Amino acid sequence: MVAETKPRLCLNCEKPVKGRTDKKFCDDYCRNNYNNQLKSNTINLVRNVNNALGKNRRILEDMLEGKETIKMTKSKLLQKGFQFKYITQIFTNQKGSTYFYCYDFGYLPLENDWYLLVRQKEE
Repeated sequence: MVAETKPRLCLNCEKPVKGRTDKKFCDDYCRNNYNNQLKSNTINLVRNVNNALGKNRRILEDMLEGKETIKMTKSKLLQKGFQFKYITQIFTNQKGSTYFYCYDFGYLPLENDWYLLVRQKEE
């Protein structure tokens, strides 16, 4: 007597899968779609963080207008859409001042919600 086996179903569309016994998907489209769905949350998070970092960098670059340093208020940065929680690196100089960078542009918090915007020095 042959044991009846339950038909294998595609993990994506739930249609019957034919072929090898370890096959999980009915075709390449379903396999790709299933795997893309698994990764979508991570991909969206990474894309959103990269977009925020890029925007922060552009804002700092635009505010500097080609200068090496400039003072700017926090409200002006926020008005442009700057998000302080997105940075790429932190640098503390010998004097103990801590600079926050978005790639090659950064800022140093000063008193009374003022910031010193800086362009990273090339080494």
